[in-house]
Amino acid sequence: MSAERFWTNAWYQKSTWLVLLVPLSWLFRAISRFRRIVLQWRFQGQSYAMPVVVIGNISLGGSGKTPLIIALAKALSERGYSVGVVSRGYGGASAQYPLVVGPDTLVSQSGDEPLLIAKKLGCPVVVDPNRARAVEKLVKSFSCDLILSDDGLQHYRLHRDVEIVVVDGRRRFGNGYTLPAGPLRESPRRLKEVDFIIQNGGIIEPDDPETYIVQLETSGLRRFGSSELIGFDQWVESTNIHAVAAIGHPERFFESLRQMGFKVDSEPKNDHQALTAYDIGFDDDLPVVITAKDAVKYEGSVPDNLWVLEVEMALDNEFVSSLIDCAGLTVTSA
Repeated sequence: MSAERFWTNAWYQKSTWLVLLVPLSWLFRAISRFRRIVLQWRFQGQSYAMPVVVIGNISLGGSGKTPLIIALAKALSERGYSVGVVSRGYGGASAQYPLVVGPDTLVSQSGDEPLLIAKKLGCPVVVDPNRARAVEKLVKSFSCDLILSDDGLQHYRLHRDVEIVVVDGRRRFGNGYTLPAGPLRESPRRLKEVDFIIQNGGIIEPDDPETYIVQLETSGLRRFGSSELIGFDQWVESTNIHAVAAIGHPERFFESLRQMGFKVDSEPKNDHQALTAYDIGFDDDLPVVITAKDAVKYEGSVPDNLWVLEVEMALDNEFVSSLIDCAGLTVTSA
């Protein structure tokens, strides 16, 4: 078991030995709070010509930020707004920043999530570990009505007009501790300060601030390299499959396949890990299914039995309208 999987299991299974690390969590929380106060004071008064919406979370691991950004950008585009996206580009390393990401950018430069967003949306995407510099590049080089920041809730150098926190509805906040005793980057009290809480699946707890529930829905499978989507009712291959995922919460991916009707042999990998031919190679000819995020960074040989599961996030129209109002966007004629 990798170190990442070890710690994730301990946090979300609420292992009792983690109580030994609680004093370090108190120190982490105090430093984080102090850092936030200093940075917000230092960069107060900064603003941009267009509103910036930060979409992040308070916990480590996948919660659904990237699908939300894709769905939100599509919804805003349908209403006539032009959207740009900035990202840190985790997993990528460019010789020069800021980096404008297009569909043909090397994933080794951009990271997997920005490249996936660029391929899905075709909108301006800029990567830079300094997200404020990425926003400045977007403002200078592109005409946008609104900028979405992929993650960056704790990047307090970046001015933001709207904050959205995405919560994993199943795993929630694990044992409730901040790092290293738990998976949290900030205390759950931080949720009372943000503009919107989007919960991916699950049910709303009675003491939650106002929260919108969203669901990740499967839109179909496609053979790797093809754009044609098919549903389970069109599936003619074996329903026994291998599923490989290098994402923050791979169990959600495996469960989606089970709900479609597949019998899944699951192979979780570390988040952002680039899959190799070895990772998707098995001693049989059963179909192998990977995520769209893994597909953009897979560069090995492509067997005929390699498939990609495509998902999309359904958004509440009320949430989209509320966000438009909160960001101060003008009403379009669309």
